[in-house]
Amino acid sequence: MLKIINKSLQLLKKIPIDLAQEKMAKITKGKLIALSLVGQGKGKIVLDVGCREGYWSEILKQSGFRVISIDKEKMYKDCQRVDVNKGLPFEDFTFDIVWATEVLEHLNSPKDSIKEFNRVMKLNGKLILTTPNSYFFLMKLFHWLGIKPNKLQNIGHKHFFNLRDIKILFPHASIFGYFPYCIIKFKIKKLVGLLSPTFIIEKKKENISNHYV
Repeated sequence: MLKIINKSLQLLKKIPIDLAQEKMAKITKGKLIALSLVGQGKGKIVLDVGCREGYWSEILKQSGFRVISIDKEKMYKDCQRVDVNKGLPFEDFTFDIVWATEVLEHLNSPKDSIKEFNRVMKLNGKLILTTPNSYFFLMKLFHWLGIKPNKLQNIGHKHFFNLRDIKILFPHASIFGYFPYCIIKFKIKKLVGLLSPTFIIEKKKENISNHYV
């Protein structure tokens, strides 16, 4: 039974349905919604957290932003090697935008990292973040079969978020998702926890004394 399920999972990953994985990862509706929240780039500075090969750093540069790209490994020519788990080597109020797509689930302590993101943002700045929804309805079908999120998602994921988790981490943020997963895909704000495979978070700069909330 388990072998059949694993083969089914591999087949699903090859189908061009937008579940924010495999070939759809860079063009998923979730990332496009996140990009639409960025705004105008002229004169603004962005921190690209977990930049990997620099795909989004280059997109943001083309939009007129000055981009500082960081990652634990240097896979992009303009990347600065930074382990986010150990904090950020930047002064308070440095960035207009902190961009972190598919990063939060890999971190040791999301709560502490969000506090750091908030610290380095300028007043009126914002954090734009995406992370998988490990409990939207398609995933729940596998859960009912006894297959947990750690068997379904990337081996590097340390956290598996549901909507309640996201609301605890970001009580004052705007939380978006999308539905359906092919052809015409709509940005949604209702039923995000049930329908969307991805959480898109837009968090405005808050007083640093508020920590991560």
